[in-house]
Amino acid sequence: MKIRSIQIIYAISILTAVFFVIIAFLPNNILRVILGLPLVLFFPGYLLMSAFFHKNSSLDGIQKTAFSFVVSIAVVPIMLFILNYSPWGITLYSGLIAITIFIFVASVIAWFRQRKLPEEQKHNTIIDLTLCGKKTSLSKIISLVLAMVIIVTVGILIYTIANPRTNEKYTEFYIVGSDGNTNGYPTNLKFGDTGKVVLGIINREQSLTQYQIEININGTSNGTFGPITLKPDQKSENEVSFIPEMAGDNQEVNFILYKDGQNEPYLSLHLWIDVS
Repeated sequence: MKIRSIQIIYAISILTAVFFVIIAFLPNNILRVILGLPLVLFFPGYLLMSAFFHKNSSLDGIQKTAFSFVVSIAVVPIMLFILNYSPWGITLYSGLIAITIFIFVASVIAWFRQRKLPEEQKHNTIIDLTLCGKKTSLSKIISLVLAMVIIVTVGILIYTIANPRTNEKYTEFYIVGSDGNTNGYPTNLKFGDTGKVVLGIINREQSLTQYQIEININGTSNGTFGPITLKPDQKSENEVSFIPEMAGDNQEVNFILYKDGQNEPYLSLHLWIDVS
């Protein structure tokens, strides 16, 4: 089967636009990864080769495909490295937009250079699935090896997607002032005043988890808060208050987090206050 180079350029441009819409607007993470693979691993390298090596060459379709993977693997990390130092940083959408723009720019350059070729050179073969004919034995061996490398690489990627590594299980526990800033802690109080802070919890335990918070000052219980039930990756921020029972400097206020009804503290935070 033989396909003209410019037809492949058209097809990649259309697929890129379709994949962009699906990845950007659909929430299915697995589908995003599957459609993102050609955007990251094949399209950029293929179009870059088509743009700068647009004339007939000694490479057959399988060899060009393999080198397209290699070029993509070299180009995309450079784009992401540059993006990391830009105002947008590296996110799903910034990376998707950058790669899409690169693909469309390379498509235009490749299309323009293909159109500038003499008529007799416009019908160069991009995909040739015929393993017989004028190919030498060495060329056939190289093509088969490269095809096997591509198949193994894609197989490893599919396996990795289907069997993701289990992430570490933990809980984020933090404290901020009642105004939401880390410099708004109530460190100076008058006797009888109420101190207020905001305690934040983010559940990274990968399962439904229940939390309870105990507040104590200098080792003496000063109240509890909860229970708080959070789904995986769900965040909760709650304002809690405490009232010192005596005057004095350098009093330690402890916020102790318990998980799933356990008696042993899971995490703890502390705040030093002066009470006049």
